[in-house]
Amino acid sequence: MEYLPRVVDREIEELMEIMGAILIEGCKWCGKSTTGAHHAKSVIEFQNPDQKEEFEEIKNTKPSLFLNGEKPRMFDEWQMYPVVWDSIRTDVDHTGRKGQYLLTGSAKPQEGEVMHSGTGRIARVLMRPMSLYESKESTGEVSFKDILAGKDISGESKLSLEDLANIIVRGGWPAAISIATNRKFRIAKEYVKSLIHEEVKKIDGTERNPEKMESVLRSLARNISTQVSNSTLQEDIKNSFEDDISRPTLIDYLNTLEKLFVIEEVKATNLNLRSKYAIRTKPKKYFVDPSIATAILDIQPNDLINDLKTFGLLFESLCMRDLKIYTESYGGSITFYRDEKDFEVDAILRTSNGTWGAIEIKLGAGFIDQAAQNLLKFKEHVDTKKCGEPAFLLVLTGANYSYKRNDGVYVVSIGTLKD
Repeated sequence: MEYLPRVVDREIEELMEIMGAILIEGCKWCGKSTTGAHHAKSVIEFQNPDQKEEFEEIKNTKPSLFLNGEKPRMFDEWQMYPVVWDSIRTDVDHTGRKGQYLLTGSAKPQEGEVMHSGTGRIARVLMRPMSLYESKESTGEVSFKDILAGKDISGESKLSLEDLANIIVRGGWPAAISIATNRKFRIAKEYVKSLIHEEVKKIDGTERNPEKMESVLRSLARNISTQVSNSTLQEDIKNSFEDDISRPTLIDYLNTLEKLFVIEEVKATNLNLRSKYAIRTKPKKYFVDPSIATAILDIQPNDLINDLKTFGLLFESLCMRDLKIYTESYGGSITFYRDEKDFEVDAILRTSNGTWGAIEIKLGAGFIDQAAQNLLKFKEHVDTKKCGEPAFLLVLTGANYSYKRNDGVYVVSIGTLKD
């Protein structure tokens, strides 16, 4: 099967030249094993039941035997045998060789199962489901490199609104990309089913109620792309699903979903602003892929076409996934801004050297001008003496064309964007 290149490939290649080992983390089914194996020369699959007895004996007698094999050597689902972490760390310490080991994991190990942090020996890379550029659905005509340099841009997306609705419901799961029929929509549903009934137990052996976990996922999906508090989630679960859930249980379930890389938070910006209004600091919660929300709520592509408000919220979730993939590939980060008067900017992109830009996300072309005006107004809030001028203002849209407006605001179709 042809390997579809991933944005993290470049980061992995660079880290293999300077670090002894690399940990590729991320949710299940996002392609970690395939990517890890692409960079490895030998592989141990810890989830292989045929070798369980052998793995147990090595773990209990001489864990360093796991390291025997052609290098780079990959350990798939390493958290099943956390002892391999300390073996790798010790070997890297003793040999000083670079690019020796790759680990992949879809869950974080329990506290105390790893003796040492691995700092300076084991680098971490986070993978998510595929961006539109990785799935070859973005033309890649527009890059953040050019935008940060202030260059003119142009591009034309091949994606219609119907295409975007299909992509959101299908998700960026590699297994779904090559399926031409509507069966591709089942991948996300199967992922959610596995998550609820299997993965939440495997992470630490704790029994969690599948019905309550489903209610938590449904409530998160209903509040996608919003600043939602735990109190709001509790109330929503009680009112919408008639399921009482205690605060400690809710927190445990949310923490579990974070450990499984299913949900992640986008924090409020800490840019210096001249606004007299206080910044709302509560983070937004997003699924790692928008299809998780559509799967848990049983939303089909036609449902999105007939409900543009929900379509817009899920489109924002899609864009945030891709923005994170593209931005983090060069050490950047994504935050958002919203003050107590509800003045909001959807995303603030900051690079590792402090350069930053502001992004508004709008599904349709009819909202582009309004979004551009909002960005220009936001620029007046910023204390540029402290944080510098924004390198760009950008409207990220589901419309077809990418260009730079006369007022300097970029309009970029998600179907033309790359890292």
